[in-house]
Amino acid sequence: MKTITALCIATLLFGCNTSKNTTTENTTNNPTERLETPATVIVSATPKMSEIVSAGDVKETVSFLASNDLNGRNTGSEGIAEAADYVETQFKTFGLKPYFDTFRDNFKVGELEAFNVVGLVEGNDSQLKNEYIVIGAHYDHIGSIKAVAGDSIANGANDNAAGTSAVLAMAKHFGKNKTNKRSLIFVTFTAEEMGLLGSKHLAEKLKAQNINLYTMVNFEMIGVPFIGRDYEAFITGYELSNLAEKINDYAGTKLVGYSEVAKKYNLFKRSDNYAFYEAFKVPSHTISSCDLTNFDFYHHVDDEIDKLNYSFMANLINKMAPVLEAMANAPTQEIKMNDN
Repeated sequence: MKTITALCIATLLFGCNTSKNTTTENTTNNPTERLETPATVIVSATPKMSEIVSAGDVKETVSFLASNDLNGRNTGSEGIAEAADYVETQFKTFGLKPYFDTFRDNFKVGELEAFNVVGLVEGNDSQLKNEYIVIGAHYDHIGSIKAVAGDSIANGANDNAAGTSAVLAMAKHFGKNKTNKRSLIFVTFTAEEMGLLGSKHLAEKLKAQNINLYTMVNFEMIGVPFIGRDYEAFITGYELSNLAEKINDYAGTKLVGYSEVAKKYNLFKRSDNYAFYEAFKVPSHTISSCDLTNFDFYHHVDDEIDKLNYSFMANLINKMAPVLEAMANAPTQEIKMNDN
């Protein structure tokens, strides 16, 4: 997630507390109190019939992206180039087509070479395929930082190898089954940590093509569950559209909810959804299970693979897959901006 200086000044959120101890006193429903980070739970790598991804699958993806070998996936680095190769190979394996001439959406950040990775699953309806849903997550992180106990690699497991794993799981599901009437654009963004530069570049590029964008769903920091809340994830900009209502309708349960913390610090503008809202003025939101009241390691070297709960992640992804399918197949555009 893009750095938010005001939060660090408040010493409230986003990893400003760098303590390695994740066990605290009893939790409450107060979103500004530190919650306990649950221990990692791993289940069988073999999915049930109703699952599109297992906890083992998710851990495998996160483990690669957040490995020390990729050195924190900073934009323009060898590590993020390797991550991009991995995502592109996965997209090809899953049966996605490149949205552009290749899977790479190239641009420059100063002197640095940068690239989003963009794949397409074309809709199977002759009319609705001309409407698009973007499903995205940033795959960059911040590289090497000040060392803690001899470790200087900010691996970015939760931020945002976790969200990237959701995009890859959805891409695999729809690439194989092609059950979507609307066309789906799957993208992993770079340079989010530098100011949402990758998503801004792609959103403006798609706007110039005048595509009919229905909605944009972004996944950010889904690696740990909340405790003491009546939903599994929140969406940023909750009040701006009816997306949360429709997600819960499609899921048949209260899957997403409202975060006071996200509202207070305007997290709607702090991740890659915002560039699409700015360009298209359509519902564009981030889904996250971490408003950083429940995670101590934002932009910290201890944002490692052993801090995440893979059973929770797989469960969230598996519940979101039929939601996205319902979005893609609704006969009319049911997700709309609210009147303000």
